[in-house]
Amino acid sequence: MSDQTQPPINPLPAITWALALPMIAMEVVVNAAANGLVGGPAGIGWRAQAIQNFAFSPDYLRQMLILWQFPLDGLYRPFTYAMVNVDLTQALFVIVILLALGKFVGEVFAWWAVLAVFLVSSLMAALAYTAVPFTHGGLIGGYPPVYGLIGAFSYIQWMRASGAGAARLRAFQLIGFLMGFRILFGIFSLVAYGYDQSIGWDWVAELAGFATGFLLSFAVSPGGWGRLLASVRRR
Repeated sequence: MSDQTQPPINPLPAITWALALPMIAMEVVVNAAANGLVGGPAGIGWRAQAIQNFAFSPDYLRQMLILWQFPLDGLYRPFTYAMVNVDLTQALFVIVILLALGKFVGEVFAWWAVLAVFLVSSLMAALAYTAVPFTHGGLIGGYPPVYGLIGAFSYIQWMRASGAGAARLRAFQLIGFLMGFRILFGIFSLVAYGYDQSIGWDWVAELAGFATGFLLSFAVSPGGWGRLLASVRRR
């Protein structure tokens, strides 16, 4: 007999819902507006307005650094760009991956560590994207910080792998497949549309997000800070 007390959906860590719900709420609102359910005629442009208000602009950051002026709407964009996606399809992929990885990582890491991986990966991805001199279009969507969670996932798999060599390298199979595809797509975009098209450089932000999530896990994972200090002292 099956246990009737089991929930129909496996419970997710609260921090996973805290990260996913703003994206879900954004999609519900902009899609309801696009279908005329809220907002009237002006609602059709709500997604474009949200992108304008929350997307990250590398040129804006470059200007801020040149002038050494940091207005508030420039400081929050390296984090808020992840909350709005270019369309429903991208949002669905981002949310599904976020929920899956958030559950896995959140069951190992403390809630604050998951939050740190997500936010710091988002920030470092935006900075890496800005460092490419050919990027001018906005950075939009939750893939870069989600790749940070893939980095934390890879760290967990890497630490759990017995032995070394091939056994540990298998922890990077997921990111190897994803980044291989993204880089090939980026190269195709650059060849087809020109090196100054930002769509061809999105993979830089995603790779930076992954690297940040993986490296940050050495410090924020359970016992990670102690292991890191012990390693430094041994050297």
